[in-house]
Amino acid sequence: MNIHEYQAKELLAKYGVAIPAGHAATSVEEAVAGAKQLPGPLYVVKAQIHAGGRGKGKFRELGPDAKGGVRLAKSLDEVESNAREMLGNTLVTIQTGDAGKEVNRLYVTDGVDIAKEYYLALLVDRATGRIAIVASTEGGMSIEDVAHETPEKITTLTIDPAQGLMPHHGRAVAFALKLKGEANKACQKLVGQLYKAFAELDCAMLEINPLVETDKRELLVLDTKMSFDSNALYRHPEVEALRDITEEDPAEVEASEYDLAYIKLDGNIGCMVNGAGLAMATMDIIKLNGAFPANFLDVGGGASREKVTAAFKIILKDPAVEGILVNIFGGIMKCDVIADGIVAAAKDVNLSVPLVVRLEGTNVEEGKAILNNSGLAIVSADDLGDAARKIVAEVKKAA
Repeated sequence: MNIHEYQAKELLAKYGVAIPAGHAATSVEEAVAGAKQLPGPLYVVKAQIHAGGRGKGKFRELGPDAKGGVRLAKSLDEVESNAREMLGNTLVTIQTGDAGKEVNRLYVTDGVDIAKEYYLALLVDRATGRIAIVASTEGGMSIEDVAHETPEKITTLTIDPAQGLMPHHGRAVAFALKLKGEANKACQKLVGQLYKAFAELDCAMLEINPLVETDKRELLVLDTKMSFDSNALYRHPEVEALRDITEEDPAEVEASEYDLAYIKLDGNIGCMVNGAGLAMATMDIIKLNGAFPANFLDVGGGASREKVTAAFKIILKDPAVEGILVNIFGGIMKCDVIADGIVAAAKDVNLSVPLVVRLEGTNVEEGKAILNNSGLAIVSADDLGDAARKIVAEVKKAA
């Protein structure tokens, strides 16, 4: 789960992390009122969307010369005019795709005199399953570009969970960033605060870009991005309450209500599978046969008829779907339950696209009997390769 920048900063502030003063706003009036509470005379007005690259982004409704999603304002009047231009308009960045995201929230912060910018992040290293700290002197730009062009400027430390964060880790980060004096000490303290927040809140990623050193040699978190392990949210109701479903795909929001793992893709073949590994294999073999998957959808091992029906309806809400492939290997998930859900959903939505079903495993004969006696035009498949070939052929035939 992702949260907005202002929410992430509020969480970090509880751990003692230094951040510039700021106020969130959902209207022009709130933005101006928030700015009045700041020292000034320099303000920063930031669009709040779940995507990076806001500063270099462009608003679709504004001219090509208009500023992006992060703007400096030197007066309250400029705060007002910037807020008026940004709220309600669509910001297109390198991470949003051409569709962009509508800006419904702003974050007005105090301006900062920046001497140097750095990059600092904590994440879960997939190779080791441990928390890793990534630091670079090249802050304020894409870390992916730094990794590609000058990888020697990135330092990565992996923390042994049995040992935890030790003082030498903080020193290693501070020296990797080439900090001296009070800034060096502040960095060591900051690393401890960030690690504590990351571990206690079950974060998946905590990225600070940039971390800035001011002309007074203070370290401030100027921009931050936080995401959390969705499986651990039940332990953090205060974090779960920060979820902004307006930033998420409506189909993915609906899927989460039924505990379905759903991700929309760009293809035309809808997929419903049990098990993430089998789902990935199904998507691969669809592509091997010349078509493209429209989604990733794992119904899990213990799906009920209602859950299967919901999954089917979510797939069919995508107008790009021209055919559906159901691939179930029943173990815990029984084939007759899947078949019941498929038939119920197909009748509810008045199915008008080809449907190929491959069932195998527990209660497979009962499941096939339910499908065969449903009166629906369902094509049965013997194995995964056969299923992929048949759905591609059925879609071409229907075109």
